[in-house]
Amino acid sequence: MSDEVQPGHVRIRLDLSYDGTGFHGWAKQAGGRRTVQGEIEDALRTVTRSRETFELTVAGRTDAGVHARGQVAHVDLPEQVWREHHEKLLKRLAGRLPKDVRVWALRPAPSGFNARFSAVWRRYAYRVTDNPGGVDPLLRNHVLWHDWPLDVDAMNEAARRLIGEHDFAAYCKKREGATTIRTLQELVLERGDGGIITATVRADAFCHNMVRSLIGALLFVGDGHRPPDWPGKVLAAGVRDSAVHVVRPHGLTLEEVGYPADELLAARNREARNKRSLPTAGCC
Repeated sequence: MSDEVQPGHVRIRLDLSYDGTGFHGWAKQAGGRRTVQGEIEDALRTVTRSRETFELTVAGRTDAGVHARGQVAHVDLPEQVWREHHEKLLKRLAGRLPKDVRVWALRPAPSGFNARFSAVWRRYAYRVTDNPGGVDPLLRNHVLWHDWPLDVDAMNEAARRLIGEHDFAAYCKKREGATTIRTLQELVLERGDGGIITATVRADAFCHNMVRSLIGALLFVGDGHRPPDWPGKVLAAGVRDSAVHVVRPHGLTLEEVGYPADELLAARNREARNKRSLPTAGCC
C-alpha cells in the first residue's frame, strides 16, 4: 500500500493531548457525537479558512473516556495552506479548540513518516487505587477505585508471564480480518504517592480492549481471587474468559508513542502493514 504524500502537499506531524472524559473516543462517528478527531479537524478547517476537511491519521485510536498525554497524528495539508498559516497555526488552534484537547506541536514530518504505521511502540498507563476511602475527587476521572486491597508483588509476578510476542486473542475484542498477535514489551506495576498504583504497559501495538482486559486480569490476581499463573493460562488458552473483566476506560492514558530514526521510518511503515503470524513448530 502506497503512502506517498500527494504532489503539492506537505505532511504535518501533530503532538497532542486530551482529557477523554467528554469524548466518544478519538474517531469521528455518525450522528454528531463529540470526538477528538472531529474537534481538531473542525478547528483546523476553521483557522485555515478552508472549505475542505483535512483528515487526520492517528498513532492509536482511543476509546470513549480514555485520555492521552502523548498522542501523535499527521495531516497532509496543501503547501499553500501551510505556507500561509504555519507561523500562527498553533496559537490559532489553541484559541479555537475546546479546553479538553490541546495541540502542542506542529511541524513538517520526515520522509516516510506515518503516525500510525511508523510507530514502533505505544506506552499506556493505567491508574488504580485500593484506598478504602475511594478516589481523590480531583482525580476521579483518571483513577479507578478497586474496593479490595491489592498485592502489587503478585500482580507483577503475573505480569511477567505475559511479556513477549503472543496471540492475545484471550484479551482482545476480535475484529474481522485483524490479527491479535502483539509483542508486549513492558508490563509493570508500581505503587506511588497517595497509594495510587500505576501500570505501565508498552507494546508495538494493541488490539481492541487489550490493555483494559490485561488490567482486569491482574486486578483479580492482586485482590486474591486468582493465583499469579492464571493470566498466563488464560493467554495460552487463546479464548475469552468470562472472568476477565474489561476495566473502565477512565483510568487509562496514552502516555507516549515511539518512532525509529528518520531513515528507518519508511521501512517501519511498510513492515507494520504486514499481517503477522506466530512461528510454528517444524517446517516443510
